[in-house]
Amino acid sequence: MQLVVGRIGRAHGIRGDVFVAVRTDDPEARFAAGSVLATDPAEVGPLTVTEARNHSGKLVVSFAGYTDRSAAETLSGVRLVIDSADLPPSDDPEEFHDHELVGLAAVLGDGTPLGSVTEVVHGPAGDLLAIAREGGGEVLVPFILEFVPEVDVAGGRVVLTPPEGLLDL
Repeated sequence: MQLVVGRIGRAHGIRGDVFVAVRTDDPEARFAAGSVLATDPAEVGPLTVTEARNHSGKLVVSFAGYTDRSAAETLSGVRLVIDSADLPPSDDPEEFHDHELVGLAAVLGDGTPLGSVTEVVHGPAGDLLAIAREGGGEVLVPFILEFVPEVDVAGGRVVLTPPEGLLDL
């Protein structure tokens, strides 16, 4: 599965630099000089990072072969991706990559099947699990220990203990 780690924005300056909207928790490693990133659309890449720096709180990246503003402008909107198989598992048993959760079966505490996780929604108030219900429809469950006491990636399931009424919305 391809995971987006950044999206190229507008060109910056005249030397081929571009702004990149970061979509990874490890930008220093992903955008280190020499890093090679696949792209979406694939025919644009792969792109090799030659330099990355912060400018006024934004990431500015230079890619090999893009040495002027006109060339850099052709990259606007390109998504930078990695293969999820290249990510090491988390050392923290209570931390998960989104792609590890998508597709897991969602069951209630008593074992009743509810559906499957389709997405992890990141919001300002916290993360939510989007669950496609078996009978149709979708429910969003706050991804907190009180409502999701068990995540068993190897077993392919998450156990939910939502408060009364949450699944009726």
